[in-house]
Amino acid sequence: QVQLVESGGGLVQAGDSLRLSCVASGRSLSVYSMGWFRQAPGKEREFVAAISYNGGRTEYRDSVKGRFTVSRDNAKKTMYLEMNSLNVEDTGVYYCAGHKYSYRMSPTAADFGSWGQGTEVTVSS
Repeated sequence: QVQLVESGGGLVQAGDSLRLSCVASGRSLSVYSMGWFRQAPGKEREFVAAISYNGGRTEYRDSVKGRFTVSRDNAKKTMYLEMNSLNVEDTGVYYCAGHKYSYRMSPTAADFGSWGQGTEVTVSS
């Protein structure tokens, strides 16, 4: 079993940057892709970014491409999400997740079996 804990959220102004972290404990996730999802108030959870087990491949939703960067450090059991040029539409609770199956990668929430409790990001205009 793996536990995921996110941190780094906060209240920022449009145009600012934040760096989210996700630390894993318990079972190693070094052979599993990981992802970031977010949920805005009144909306469904949506995919933000994913990274392959070794960090060699990344995927992003279109609206964050060029602004967000996902990375991971398997030695530290930590995944990061660097978010730049934040806008109001980026507001929400950000969750990190570990994929259910080793070496696979997808942007679908149902394919992820381990979830953190989330960290809240609020971007004011």
